Amino acid sequence: MTVPAPLVAPSLRRRMACWLYEALILFAVALIATLVFSVAAQMRHGLDPRQWLLQLFIAAVFGVYFAYFWSRGQTLPMKTWRIAIVDREGRPLTQGRAFLRYVFCAIWVLPPLAALASRHFTLPELGVIFAGWVAFWALLSRFHPQRQFWHDAWAGTRLVDAPEPVRATIRA
Repeated sequence: MTVPAPLVAPSLRRRMACWLYEALILFAVALIATLVFSVAAQMRHGLDPRQWLLQLFIAAVFGVYFAYFWSRGQTLPMKTWRIAIVDREGRPLTQGRAFLRYVFCAIWVLPPLAALASRHFTLPELGVIFAGWVAFWALLSRFHPQRQFWHDAWAGTRLVDAPEPVRATIRA
């Protein structure tokens, strides 16, 4: 019988490195989703009046991406940084709980998007607002008893250290 690993939160540095890697993956996913939408809707330019439909489509694609991979325990960046996602008791997430976490994760981008929508800020100012908000939200995890992000607490999920993969040894 194997003893389950303790549910220890990865360091904030590792979680944020994973977060940046995830942003790169999402950029690629968004490019592909935009191509599919643009071809299907015959969208010719970015000022098309149906632009809001494209934004909803990309948000839905992101939701499917995260619900699928989180319900299986890890995304590619999470595997790279040896981070897993489980529920409060350490069990794998259901797709419903994974999607709920996706909804709560919107806290990472909603305040900067509200600043963007206000049209009161220049692009450099928005960059500072976004970076400041991300840093603030990430540092708030220091005040959680298990050092989890607050959106994880709200969704009933936890980021934990993933076990080292077992490597097969080849004998000559």
